[in-house]
Amino acid sequence: MGSALIGAWVAHIAFWILLAQGLLSGELSTRGCAGFVVAWLAALVGLPFVPYAPAHAMFPSVVAILDIALVFVVFKGDVRIA
Repeated sequence: MGSALIGAWVAHIAFWILLAQGLLSGELSTRGCAGFVVAWLAALVGLPFVPYAPAHAMFPSVVAILDIALVFVVFKGDVRIA
């Protein structure tokens, strides 16, 4: 298992946790949640049809971008680490 695969798993786990956090905290409506899930599904289904050969490998990057957007929506800005 390489570091890219671990990063992809972290991005996916963070995506679903952030969706749940947004719904439970009230920061994300069900419509907003559905929008993020539709974007996730569109990338999952649509990227293999992109003519660029390794486009399907960009799915974890798309999920990471969705994670960034979810952090801004759910936490109203960036998360401070220290």
